[in-house]
Amino acid sequence: MRRKYFGTDGVRGKVGASPITPDLIMRLGYSAGVVLTRHNTHLHPGDHPSVIIGKDTRISGYMLESALQAGLSAAGVDVLLLGPAPTPAVAYLTRALRAQAGIVISASHNPFDDNGIKFFSHLGSKLPDEVEQEIEAMMDLPMHTQTSHQLGRARRINDADGRYIEFCKSTFPNELDLRGLKIVVDCAHGATYHIAPHVFHELGAEITAIGVSPDGFNINDGYGSTHPKNLQDAVTQQGADLGFSFDGDGDRLCMVDHEGRIFDGDRLLYILAKDRLQQDLLQGGIAGTLMTNLGFEHALKRLGIPFDRAQVGDRYVIELLKKNNWLLGGETSGHIICLDKHTTGDGIIAALQVLSALIRHDKPASLFTEELELYPQTLINITLNHNKDLTQHPLVMEALDSATTLLNGAGRILLRRSGTEPLIRVMVEGENEPLIHRCAELVAKAVKEAMTALV
Repeated sequence: MRRKYFGTDGVRGKVGASPITPDLIMRLGYSAGVVLTRHNTHLHPGDHPSVIIGKDTRISGYMLESALQAGLSAAGVDVLLLGPAPTPAVAYLTRALRAQAGIVISASHNPFDDNGIKFFSHLGSKLPDEVEQEIEAMMDLPMHTQTSHQLGRARRINDADGRYIEFCKSTFPNELDLRGLKIVVDCAHGATYHIAPHVFHELGAEITAIGVSPDGFNINDGYGSTHPKNLQDAVTQQGADLGFSFDGDGDRLCMVDHEGRIFDGDRLLYILAKDRLQQDLLQGGIAGTLMTNLGFEHALKRLGIPFDRAQVGDRYVIELLKKNNWLLGGETSGHIICLDKHTTGDGIIAALQVLSALIRHDKPASLFTEELELYPQTLINITLNHNKDLTQHPLVMEALDSATTLLNGAGRILLRRSGTEPLIRVMVEGENEPLIHRCAELVAKAVKEAMTALV
């Protein structure tokens, strides 16, 4: 069932267009306050529920924070304001401060003029689909503001940064440190700008920080995990050992080694899986997504590690991990989930786990992953101009059949609508790079023709 407001990671869109408008976000805050309080049974009679709000560095965060605060207060919910904070920090502090829920104002890796709202339960985990649907249903009902003596209050949490920095450091082995390592940290001018450099420095590394001058408009602009060129240049020019970049809200990770080679989520997850296997700490298998490279799956099979795929989105990876009673999973995009360290994907914590593996085995990342052969992938994004389902259109179905025949079992095709942007994504993967590119172009052309036909 296609939902009205929520995508794969909360509510997201262009600022000023529905649903990212002050009136709708106020209604979202009110509805979330009512629903999330209803689902929490830990309140004592007469207590006000509390919700934590953190945000990234977008200029629109001020407006949306105020709108959420108004809606939550109207529902009788107290608000704890963190200011700029990474998404995983909100998840951690929601648990640590025993709040009923956590809310993040962020559009992650998107440009500054997008923004979004995502939620965490009191356990620090993403909300189930059915709870989001309940919030959506309430948004279409009239608001009933509490009486004055029942309205929620708001206050700022002034020590949030220090609390989260110490939490991140606590996930790094006590017997190890980062002394002797020169590391470049790229914070995308986003929510980790005042967090990540301190974590690595306090563990002993020599740090160069880039992407740490947010102005409200430059988040993800040429920096961060989706734009690794500046990180590559900084690492090679300064002779650093490694570089880590995060996205705008700090839950994605990309790594660059001393020669400027990029390590995406699949390669980083392979390092962690291999390290845990050798330490006999790997509980069960590894969870990936439909986008996870087939070469990664084959490499795990050679190691005897079970692998399973979830829908695209870190929330679905976490659901699969919990279903299988596993601990480690992630996405090619750089969401890495270590459920023995945190309840959600965390770029800083994932980087620390990778560093501990490399230090423990005294191996560079290139040697640690030398037997991992990732297959070529072609990804084409097509911007949508309407909400109609194109995946079942006859033109698209015919192109998919033709491309499947061309691949002849030596690859796979994935056609999906993005849950965070107005895009249809065509991904083709296989051993023959020219062939997979041809197949991707074939399907993408059919999608564009179907979209034109349906206008």
